Amino acid sequence: MKTSPVRALALAALLGVSALAGVAYAENPMVGGAAMSADKDIIDNAVNSADHTTLVAAVQAAGLVETLKGAGPFTVLAPVNAAFEALPAGTVESLLKPENRAQLTTILTCHVIPAKALAADVVKLATDAGGTAEIDTVGGCKLQARAEGGTVTFTDETGGTATVTIADVLQSNGVIHVIDKVLLPKS
Repeated sequence: MKTSPVRALALAALLGVSALAGVAYAENPMVGGAAMSADKDIIDNAVNSADHTTLVAAVQAAGLVETLKGAGPFTVLAPVNAAFEALPAGTVESLLKPENRAQLTTILTCHVIPAKALAADVVKLATDAGGTAEIDTVGGCKLQARAEGGTVTFTDETGGTATVTIADVLQSNGVIHVIDKVLLPKS
């Protein structure tokens, strides 16, 4: 079943709770040793996370800062530094070069869903679709979202699967889900 960003946004508005934790957060979770403020945008929070310095550098190199500071709503699947380190040697350095900006932008925008999709929304989408929901990203990638045993995962077009390690980090312009792998578009 194909899931449109509009449906994801509608479900987000209806559900608005975290399925992974079983209850809504009274406060945002800490990320990378820093408090995350629901009153700040995605960029203003991400720059404070010690676990997302590579992601922030990549967003800056791709020229996406102003976009992710925009009104949104956005759902950002935010790979931690270790996820970037797990890529083949030299990959990050190569992607950060100006001549590779288009490729970097495609990879990064494959981590952005053009709607506010909380964990509960993803769980419901996957459940309603029989276990796996296809989600379109800003970058044109199609991710397969699954929810099983209290864990939400996203599988990219190359078959790589990222697990949500911290869900529902609320932002003024959307939500961040911290993930443990970089999602890649098909070649």
